Amino acid sequence: MNPPGAQAEAQTTNTGTEISAEVLATLAEIGEEVNSSLDLDEVLARSAALIKRHIDYEIFGVLLIEGDGAFLRHRFAIGYSPELAANLRIPLRQGITGTAAATGHSVRVSDTTKDPRYINAIDSVRSELAVPLMLRGKCIGVLDIQSRHLDYFTRDQQNILTLLASRLAVAIENARLFEKVRTQADTLLLLSEVGRETGSILEVEELLRRAAEQTKRVIDYQILSIMLYDEEQKVFRHRVDVKHGHRVQGKLRVAVSEGIVGAAATLKEPVLVPDVSADPRYLMANPETKSELAIPMMHKGKVIGVLDLESPQLNYFTDDHVQTLSILAANLAVSLENARLYEQLAKEEARLERDLQAAKRIQGALLRPVPTEDYRLDMAARYLSAREVCGDLYEFLRYGPQQLGIALGDVSGKGTAAALYGAVAIGIMRSLAPQKLQPAEMLRQMNQLVGERRIEGRFMTACFATWQRNRQKLRVANAGQSQPLLYKDGRCGKIELTGFPLGIFEDVTYDEWGVTLEPGNILVFHSDGLAESSNNEGQFFGSTRLQNLVEKHHESSATELADAILREVDWFTQSAPLSDDRTLVIVKVR
Repeated sequence: MNPPGAQAEAQTTNTGTEISAEVLATLAEIGEEVNSSLDLDEVLARSAALIKRHIDYEIFGVLLIEGDGAFLRHRFAIGYSPELAANLRIPLRQGITGTAAATGHSVRVSDTTKDPRYINAIDSVRSELAVPLMLRGKCIGVLDIQSRHLDYFTRDQQNILTLLASRLAVAIENARLFEKVRTQADTLLLLSEVGRETGSILEVEELLRRAAEQTKRVIDYQILSIMLYDEEQKVFRHRVDVKHGHRVQGKLRVAVSEGIVGAAATLKEPVLVPDVSADPRYLMANPETKSELAIPMMHKGKVIGVLDLESPQLNYFTDDHVQTLSILAANLAVSLENARLYEQLAKEEARLERDLQAAKRIQGALLRPVPTEDYRLDMAARYLSAREVCGDLYEFLRYGPQQLGIALGDVSGKGTAAALYGAVAIGIMRSLAPQKLQPAEMLRQMNQLVGERRIEGRFMTACFATWQRNRQKLRVANAGQSQPLLYKDGRCGKIELTGFPLGIFEDVTYDEWGVTLEPGNILVFHSDGLAESSNNEGQFFGSTRLQNLVEKHHESSATELADAILREVDWFTQSAPLSDDRTLVIVKVR
């Protein structure tokens, strides 16, 4: 019989989407504890119940860091004796929980009897999972669950508990603040609302404007400045300045070490000045200012800006203001970084889109149109790209008025890299064209030249044929490409030719097959993106359907046949987005 943990793992595996939805719902519920309860014990009790929905633990504990960061102590426990829970002190870096707290990483132990770090507080415990409660990069405690079964906890449960711990850490910290200062309950609730609102804004200027408005809800300031750090100029630039409720034009920039703002940035901590006239660091910008509070906005240990407030009253700002605005500044810093990254990403995406469109035009120019010369062939070529640019290619090499080379290739992978690789292959083919190589020799030399430019993880398949008009002779060789189809004598079948793809092995030779064609005979080159297109039931279109289509439309022109094949594949896949490039070259003897 599997232990309860194994059953939970199976549920996670079999219903991953449902579990994920439940985890998100649990995260939301834990977040709501901050708003619905001012009692830390109640928050922890409810969190323990919520966690038990997903992990059927036997022993549960939340240990918080105390003693100026020297040890962990239980704040909430299930499965411990009251005396043990009250008296147990675990120094940081000792035990499973002390290790998790010191490293900031979760620790999962399958057999505690074999782990020298384990502190034997309960003899029957055999497995343990400890997850640090991280808040702004700092560990405030550890969420610890234990079981009497060996190898009880799974990696999925570890991931779930890590997600829950990140939200629980916020809940714990907020609840501790409520315990210390009950009168700050409304303010902290407001901070949560402000954080959610600012966190949803992804445009920097709009975010800064809303931040100024929301700060007013938290503290009734008279003068506010939001300055962001300019990495290139090494200065803080004023982005928002509000004076007595009105937007004003403030100083354009502030040096890193200048004034109260510079002090907050240098110290990486809030600077509270009750009387600016008594502080030599103060630089007068507003004559009416009597007190000032500067809060650095930190992200991953780095100052990205400063939230600065000024008042015409002495001793206006309090420690409560420092605490509240520090939380707001931390949330604002994350929102600002998200907005900056979003704007940067939007610019990069716009640039990439322009580059891809240019690459698409260039690739279109590289792919030669169907020859208009009279080779006694009716020809059509089509390609559909799964991305902006195509990893498939086709080519027509004019060997003279009587002979034509026809190629179709497919580069491993998709997108820009595949398209560049394909462009190199086209260049190689064109450089070999003056030699008027027959198919097997063309593929042999291409393999050699592609191998000289070998790129790890990249190769290409290709099929090459030559057509001699005067003799109506077709020669074909294949280098790992989908086997071409030949309609002849009233039926369509594969040309059974195989070979190694280009660019993998050196000194490869290829087989060559020849046939004399008659009017009405049809040759179809196609990439695997056609035959391997699948429908909602996971069925492939397959080469048999392609052969049937060729037989059904054998009297149609090459253009009509190509369009019919693409339409049929699109219908089969119910117009689903392409998962692979689709390329087709049809040659019909006139």
